[in-house]
Amino acid sequence: MDKKAKKRLEVLRQKVEKSQKLLAAAKQQTDEPDEVAQLETQIADLKSEINELKNG
Repeated sequence: MDKKAKKRLEVLRQKVEKSQKLLAAAKQQTDEPDEVAQLETQIADLKSEINELKNG
């Protein structure tokens, strides 16, 4: 894995962590139900990209 891919992986992991915190907060505050689904989708996409970087 080259330097650029490692940096991208680090950024993606930070985004996943931040999104998970936002998801936990969104689940507690249910005034916008669409937000929970959107965050879950975003986390899944980020994790998918992380797996692609690791395997590719």
